[in-house]
Amino acid sequence: QVRLVESGGGSVQAGGSLRLSCAASGYASGSYCMGWFRQGPGKEREWVAGVSPGGGSTYYASSVKRRFTISRDNAKNMVYLQMNSLESEDSAMYYCAAHPTPCGLGPQHSFAYWGQGTQVTVSS
Repeated sequence: QVRLVESGGGSVQAGGSLRLSCAASGYASGSYCMGWFRQGPGKEREWVAGVSPGGGSTYYASSVKRRFTISRDNAKNMVYLQMNSLESEDSAMYYCAAHPTPCGLGPQHSFAYWGQGTQVTVSS
């Protein structure tokens, strides 16, 4: 059973940074696409970023490109989302998601497994 646990959320002022972590278990590392999604209050869930099983390819939503960086450490079964230059619009619950190969990275692809989320609040 795949299990995903997010951490690293919190409150930060606009312009600040946070690093989210996703600890994965119950699956063979390097065989799943991983993604980050977010859902703000009163908003639909939004895809943020994706990383390929080997970590060599990444893909970002236009709203976070050049500010956020997704990465993974398959040896540690960890996925990260480094968030810089945070804006109030980035406030949301952030979710880690996984999907076994064959898989895709963009918003049009589905993800089979989800974590419980970690809250990010950015104050202006």
